[in-house]
Parts: sequence; structure tokens; C-alpha cells
Amino acid sequence: MVDITFFHNPQSRARIAHWMLEEVGVPYKTQLLRLDRGEHKVPEYLAVNPMGKVPAIKHGDTVITEAAAICAYLADTFPAANLAPPTNSPERGTYYRWMFFGAGCVEPAIVDYMFKRPQVDRPGALGYGSYADTLNALEQAVSTGPFILGDRFSAADVYIGSEIGWGLMTKALEPRKAFQEYVGRCTERPAFKRAAAQDEKYMKDMQA
Repeated sequence: MVDITFFHNPQSRARIAHWMLEEVGVPYKTQLLRLDRGEHKVPEYLAVNPMGKVPAIKHGDTVITEAAAICAYLADTFPAANLAPPTNSPERGTYYRWMFFGAGCVEPAIVDYMFKRPQVDRPGALGYGSYADTLNALEQAVSTGPFILGDRFSAADVYIGSEIGWGLMTKALEPRKAFQEYVGRCTERPAFKRAAAQDEKYMKDMQA
């Protein structure tokens, strides 16, 4: 029985959740929302996510929003996919560290850089400090490789790999060799390719 509804638009961060759902490998139903038509702001969807943003998933009666939270939730809820270390594993700390570094530091640093937002006089007042420090830390995380947890691919790679890929595509992230090689490894995943192919189809359908 399909018990997961995935609220999606391929021109959004929902691509991260889409990749994660494919990695988990459980059935899910996709509900596409046309952002250009304001379908993410209608009362029915605002009852799911009052922010009116995608992605969101509904698993039974449980609603999860925010791409990093969705990745973490799916990894823990479907342990057979082996996308998160056990809670009693030393790797769990590393997994959490970089998953939430992505959400709390990498994304805001990239967005501020992309939109040329003025930097504050006290970098410590920002959650990520500075763009340069964030990139240096990120490079360190993906250079131990091949993945965040060494040989083990995890949900943290779905999130971090998506952010780095997006940053490189938009030229908001320096094209460092470590970033390019890491994204190359992540995008060779069959689950990534399935999600990407489906998203391209969704894009064509919406443009028709």
C-alpha cells in the first residue's frame, strides 16, 4: 500500500527529497504543485505546510517539511535502505554534523553569495560565519571520501551532494576539484539518475 505522498515541484528543493525517496526504494505517490499557478499557496496545501513551500511528505498522519528533515526522517523510518548509521554508532555524530551543517551553513552561505547580500561587520553574528570558512569546511567534509562517512553512502550525501550540485550549477559555489569529484560520485547513483530523469519529464509536461 502506498502510504507516502510527496508534494513536489522539479524547480525547487523538492528534487532533494525526490532523490532520497528513490534511494529509500519504498512506494510513494507524487503530487505535483505548479508554483507558477500558486498551487503551493492554496488552503489545501497550506494545511500541509503553512509556509507554502515544497518539498513536503505525508507519511500516514505524519507530515515532514524541510529537505534535510525529510532525508533524516526517511533514513530512520526505512532502515533497510541503510542510509543512516545506527543511533549507537560513532558515525552518527558525523552524519548529523554534516547533514545539519548543510542546512544551517552551506545553503545560507550560498544564497547570500548568489544574491550578493552585504556581509555584516561581525561574521560571527551569521550562523555560517563567512562564505570562505563555510567552503573550506565543506571541502574538508567531502575530501575524506568517497562519501561523508567514508565508503558508506548516506542520507547526508543526498543532502550535501544536492547542495553542492546546485551551487556549482548556479556558479554560486567555487568549482573546486573536491566539489566536482564528490558530486560526480553522487550523481552516478542509480537512484539519482531515476529521480533526475523523472524530473526532466515533469518539467517537459509542465511546459507543454
